[in-house]
Amino acid sequence: MTAVFTGGEESDHGSSSLRGERGSIARRERRWGLFFVSPWIIGLFAFFLIPIVASFVLSFTNYTLASTEPTEFVGLDNWKRMFDDPRVSHGLWVTLKFACFAVPLGIFVPLALAYLLTAKHLWGRGFFRVLFYLPSMVPFIAAVIVWRFYLNPQSGWWAKFLGWFGVDSPDYLRSSAWIMPTLAYIGLWGIGNAMIIFIASLNGVPRDLYEAASIDGAGTWRLFRDVTWPMISPITFYNIVILLVGLGQYFLVPFALTDRNGGVDNIALFYTMHFYNETFVNFRMGYGAALAWAMFIVVFSLTLLLFWSAKYWVHYEYEER
Repeated sequence: MTAVFTGGEESDHGSSSLRGERGSIARRERRWGLFFVSPWIIGLFAFFLIPIVASFVLSFTNYTLASTEPTEFVGLDNWKRMFDDPRVSHGLWVTLKFACFAVPLGIFVPLALAYLLTAKHLWGRGFFRVLFYLPSMVPFIAAVIVWRFYLNPQSGWWAKFLGWFGVDSPDYLRSSAWIMPTLAYIGLWGIGNAMIIFIASLNGVPRDLYEAASIDGAGTWRLFRDVTWPMISPITFYNIVILLVGLGQYFLVPFALTDRNGGVDNIALFYTMHFYNETFVNFRMGYGAALAWAMFIVVFSLTLLLFWSAKYWVHYEYEER
């Protein structure tokens, strides 16, 4: 009995010593791990979290960059001012009109191209995939300059093409009827990323589902509606979220094609352009911060609504319902 008891003490001592060594190794690994990720953590705080908090605080002040007067806390004055600012409502309306064109085109055009580029008997699939993806690699500001020359109603390439048939080209960038479809059409220049993602999702649909549906008599349309669309719905959902976030940041194209006031009668004065004018032209940083946070709240709310709706139309292969 004594020998057994002594051996147990030695075993407990050995196991506790082993646990102590493992704990020491784990602590050392955690310290080294924190050391190697510390540049990212410092960058996160210095360039993201602190500016975000600072901008939120500024939205409650009258801070003006070009003013020598001291900054004062004004409470909700900047937020109340947005409801009386006609350019805020105008910018939101312009953004909404653009979304009505851009969202359907940004989803269904890359999906259609991806569907065609995954066809079994398409010759040169790799070539066409590269061809459609390449425009998204071009810096967008350079592409916008090309589009400006292309759409010029007097000397543009499209105007000359229409001139061969005796048709006058409208002024796409100065017409309230044409500006939104034109901007949405230009947006197709960058659909390469969405197309590649859709191609990957289409290639991931199990072939046996198509075979089973075909045996049951499903045609091309039913195969797409009842098999393809549900199986790629998570990718469609992802692309809609990306589009929605992009709408809240849409600025470069209308700014480069028109001016900072959205052209004639402010027909392309997006909300982001009004934010730019108030913040970096008029230097009303406090009001600009409030405008930025208001757009964040709108986009975040719409994204939450989209996530809520996902349970009704997004299908996950291994999800239990």
